[in-house]
Amino acid sequence: MTIGAGDFELTMEELRVVARYVTESAQEVLPVFEEALPGDPRPRAAIDAAWEFVNGAPRSKLQRVTALDAHRAAKEAGTESACLAARTAGDAAAAAYLHPIAKATQVGHILRGPASAARIAELNAADDPDVGDKFIEQARRRATPVLIDVLTRYPLSPPGKSRVAHLMSALDASLRGFR
Repeated sequence: MTIGAGDFELTMEELRVVARYVTESAQEVLPVFEEALPGDPRPRAAIDAAWEFVNGAPRSKLQRVTALDAHRAAKEAGTESACLAARTAGDAAAAAYLHPIAKATQVGHILRGPASAARIAELNAADDPDVGDKFIEQARRRATPVLIDVLTRYPLSPPGKSRVAHLMSALDASLRGFR
């Protein structure tokens, strides 16, 4: 099955590969959010919905709703780390709906989660950029050939001023050079 009219096609299997990549990052940083807001289940629900899709369930309203809920939780988080962790969970659930359109903004749906995890690691290490760079290298090694193939259908990630945007651009360049 291919996904919708766009600039190219994406298969469900390709979407599952992308969702797995983002969900692995989200799973890794979920404790950061849960320590900051222990009573808020929204990011965990988004990750659970993402894993359901990754493991073969059809994409559904569940991924859309939990993604939006996790992004709302991110807006309510009191720290940069908790915000990034919740947003990464939302991105994991939303990855099931990656659009097959050649716009640089779509790259964020693939790479923002790992870049956010790298930023969280930096923050936890007294804002040490070397720690973030090491996380980006780990994310590069975790990328499968299918993920890289999907990524290269899109333009380069958009430049940005935030540290997450810089980390995302570094990961993007690394993966495209890795191919």
